[in-house]
Amino acid sequence: MLRRTVQAILAATAVSSVHGQHAVDLSSVSWTLTSPNYTNISVPAKIPSQAHLDLYAAGVIDDPLYGLNDFNLRWIADSNWTYTSAPITSLKKNASSTWLIFNGLDTFASIDLCGKHVASTYNQFRQYYFDVSEIVTSCSDPVLSMNFGSATVIANATAALPGQETWPYGVEGLFEFPNRQFIRKEQNDFGWDWGPAFAPAGPWLPAYVFQLEAQNVYIRNTLVDTYREGQLNLLIPDQTKDWVLKASVDYLGSDLPSDASLSYVLSDVNEATISSGKLINITAEDGTITGSIIVPSDSVKLWWPVGMGPQTLYNLTLDIVVNGETAGSVTKRMGFRTIVLNELPISQAQLDQGIAPGNNWHFEINGHEFYAKGSNFIPPDPFWANVTETRIRQLFENVVDGNQNMLRVWSSGAYSPDYMFDLADEMGILLWSEFEFGDALYPVDNEFLDNVKEEVEYQVRRVNHHPSLAFWAGGNELENLELYLVNQSAPELLDRYTREYETLFLDTIVPILFRNTRSISYAPSSTSNGWQSLDFSRSQPITERYNNLTPGSIYGDTDHYNYNSTRAFDYSTYPIGRFANEFGYHSMPSLQTWQQAVDPEDLWFNSSVITLRNHHYPSGGLNTTNFAKSSKGMGEMTFAAQQWYPVPDKADSLANFSAWCHTTQIFQADYYSAQIQYYRRGSALSERQLGSLYWQLEDQWQAPTWAGIEYDGRWKVLHYVAKDIYQPVIISPFFNATTRDLEVWVISDLWSSIAGTVNMTWYDWSGKILDVNTPISMDVNVGPINGTNVLSINTDKILTNQDPADVILVMEVSAQGTLPNSDTTQTFSHKNWFHADRLSNAKLIDPGLELSYSQTNSKFTVKATTGVAAWVWLDYPAGAVLNFDANAFWLLPGEKREVGYTVKSDATNGSWIGGVTVRSLWDNTIN
Repeated sequence: MLRRTVQAILAATAVSSVHGQHAVDLSSVSWTLTSPNYTNISVPAKIPSQAHLDLYAAGVIDDPLYGLNDFNLRWIADSNWTYTSAPITSLKKNASSTWLIFNGLDTFASIDLCGKHVASTYNQFRQYYFDVSEIVTSCSDPVLSMNFGSATVIANATAALPGQETWPYGVEGLFEFPNRQFIRKEQNDFGWDWGPAFAPAGPWLPAYVFQLEAQNVYIRNTLVDTYREGQLNLLIPDQTKDWVLKASVDYLGSDLPSDASLSYVLSDVNEATISSGKLINITAEDGTITGSIIVPSDSVKLWWPVGMGPQTLYNLTLDIVVNGETAGSVTKRMGFRTIVLNELPISQAQLDQGIAPGNNWHFEINGHEFYAKGSNFIPPDPFWANVTETRIRQLFENVVDGNQNMLRVWSSGAYSPDYMFDLADEMGILLWSEFEFGDALYPVDNEFLDNVKEEVEYQVRRVNHHPSLAFWAGGNELENLELYLVNQSAPELLDRYTREYETLFLDTIVPILFRNTRSISYAPSSTSNGWQSLDFSRSQPITERYNNLTPGSIYGDTDHYNYNSTRAFDYSTYPIGRFANEFGYHSMPSLQTWQQAVDPEDLWFNSSVITLRNHHYPSGGLNTTNFAKSSKGMGEMTFAAQQWYPVPDKADSLANFSAWCHTTQIFQADYYSAQIQYYRRGSALSERQLGSLYWQLEDQWQAPTWAGIEYDGRWKVLHYVAKDIYQPVIISPFFNATTRDLEVWVISDLWSSIAGTVNMTWYDWSGKILDVNTPISMDVNVGPINGTNVLSINTDKILTNQDPADVILVMEVSAQGTLPNSDTTQTFSHKNWFHADRLSNAKLIDPGLELSYSQTNSKFTVKATTGVAAWVWLDYPAGAVLNFDANAFWLLPGEKREVGYTVKSDATNGSWIGGVTVRSLWDNTIN
């Protein structure tokens, strides 16, 4: 069993004494929320929390996520809010020292204790700690208050300061509230094109009072870094070397004597000791003690991502020892792995394999390149105090169930909480992490940079021990968008703003990151052409490439958004790169999700409420009637549905609304599937493309967005389709609508070769087999992380006697192979469908779907009886959240499919089963 840290003990008990420490968890204290702007408001509050949540709990405001409250509640963001405690009566007067510790204050707080000013804070992402010993000693009424200033007002005031930084017009990604880049607060709190703009305030993470006896310390943060001997960031380590385990403990309390030491115990999850003793090379200064040991490579097992091997974890207990006594202790769960972003130049051996010149851009785990499959994670709620470990666990279960192995944790939200990394460690999900900067350029004055330095130091040290931590990026879309916009609007200023960009994202962040860890790679921007050179004689070794490109060579990672849906399935519009870090298109959530947030009379496609909850395209300011831009986003979804699928025209308005929402989801899923297959095929082409992370995993409210999982956890069509197309072995059609050329590929991301059989059969929509002169069955072999072309034809030549609107190709592959780090041969199967004309023209017929449920095996069975069923969809009523084993699939007439399910939550007491329905694309044609 994992030894609990002091922080974990505090979470379980309001007041604890550990190693001479007296602790008060401030969540156990009664709190009141008031506002100097609204003297009539005084409500109970809690910690952690934010003002919106406490006002809602007290009935002062309605649900912030309902209707148009993202506009109606802006007065809260523009106000100051004060959290005041009841007297903290459990404090001791005779403690050696007393400390206030805040793990997260959002954002501008003036803190008073016992009526005396303690400090002011100005960064949501820093841990703040204050010695209040003298105040407590003379205090008879220990009341703590935190007055939070309005972030929107302060941001505007900061931007208006004389001599303040400016940028060319249009460079700031302005969504709603302006000037977010001047303050260190969650950037999407000021709005984004998939979320509301609440700009909340409050103590959003836990806070404590710690009282220490003499010779005892409070451990406030811990760095653990494991890397191979000789390893340097961004370079490929030697996997034969032993491990270096570096540990560094940040503490509060008395300065440690020169003979203080760090002892350690490294144990497995069964508490069997692997190694123990004292760390060597001890240094102690400025509230930090550091040491290291060598761990023999053969004494520990490797940690692997899901699908690549076991997630082996260890417990590392560190004790600060003074005069033979333990002054402080902490336990961290960690793993042994190397994870490197390989941006090295393409080698001669790679050129000989047919890989295009340029530079690599892919990840390698424990010396193995792999195909990264996943999506982008955004803040799962506008209010982080609402997010729980249970909620993240369910979301991560969906990630694993969806055949994903990596999440890009998008910048401009908040740094991932400890439990999120813990869950990722357990489940084998790699977390590409980013510092919280995005879609803007930022100030580089000394005050701003010093603030960032403290933030980076704390966050890097806090999470570095997690084996799921895959990578750090400086921010989102900085090189490919922000510097590009500067060049477009003011090219004469590009050099200036590039230097400022490097000041923050290279000269400031990199030395801190690389000083603390050798195990993690870094890039200053989420999308870039990578580095041009490295010089480790400098504390900042990276020279960026920018546009210093060699013609015919391939560099870097890509993102892709094209809202001209007429070209959605035109592969020539997709980027060629080494890795795709984001791409997508928006869709509507389901009717069941809309009903959570919108009045019944507003449940129609272009109602004012539905339209204004669509923040694509963003208003670009505080415009509460953003109909012009929102309508453009609504139109994009409408037009995509109209041109590619039969569109609903049902007499019942609610049924029609539901069908339209569902059709936008089909387009979204279809489009993403085409791109994912294209990128995966790139693993077999000259670009050697090794990653696909779509935008985005989940929603943070009920609205049109790019998400594949809705706010309450309900899967959209996208997540089911991504699950299918992220299987290890797939068969994929690639159709050029201009030339009418069709290729079929078998693609594998397994690390060893596979061998199997492909079957291909042509049908019409009635299910009749067509006489088309193409191979019916063939053997196939695919190399490691590669693909094989099994069919190349021209449909105009092959289908001369067929109506393209009445032709379907069913492709199946069954192959034998092994998962990475497994000796067990297994069969990998996949089926895919190609239609020779767009489905809006298809000669659909009623597939005669039949649905039944078995009480014996708790599975549904769907059967098509009279025709081909396209996009079969099992739906379930509100009140429950569950995942079907499969959905959004196709069936031939006479074919049936058993579908199981996993219930995530159920307020219906099981009655949802009787409300399950089935439909297909044919139902769009029924009035």
